[in-house]
Amino acid sequence: MPYRRTPQVQARLDAQREALLAAAVALLSERGYAGCSVAGVAARAGVSTGSVYRYFPGKAELVVEVFRGLVGREVQAVEQAADGPGDLIDRVVAIVETFANRALKAPRLAFALLAEPVDAPVEAERLVFRQVFQQAFARHVTEAVKAGVLPPQEAAITAAALVGAVAEVLVGPLSAGVASADTVPNLVRFTLRALGADDAAHS
Repeated sequence: MPYRRTPQVQARLDAQREALLAAAVALLSERGYAGCSVAGVAARAGVSTGSVYRYFPGKAELVVEVFRGLVGREVQAVEQAADGPGDLIDRVVAIVETFANRALKAPRLAFALLAEPVDAPVEAERLVFRQVFQQAFARHVTEAVKAGVLPPQEAAITAAALVGAVAEVLVGPLSAGVASADTVPNLVRFTLRALGADDAAHS
């Protein structure tokens, strides 16, 4: 008869796994990807290094799981912002503002998520992250074009360009850990111009 874990054992294993993920987030926030080691995660979680390998083959796989959780959280935040008050153009702007402001509040973590040199599995997850945000942008751009409040355009291309531009603008401030007060307002103005919107009406 195959071994079956009791609910108590499974709960303990699940709790330990969550503790490892939380420890990895903390280290990424403090030291970035380069400073987030398996041994460091284990020490932060209060377990042996070998315990980490029960759940993850290595550092890259652990961070991939962390990234997935973070992406889900960030997507939820920008979608909530995009569903807030304002017209269809304001909803696209809300994605930029929310993402940029949240990133700048946790610069080391956001830099790891967006631009820090990482291992191949994490880089692949980063591409998924960008695609998810592109889809969010594209959905709202499409709605605005259909409603006639934005000029005709290929929403997927606009979305990809916006995600790339926002990431590129944020890389410098995130790596330095500080941004000027006009970083996000300038990003908003750029977004409106890129969309072909009247930036004076939405500034």
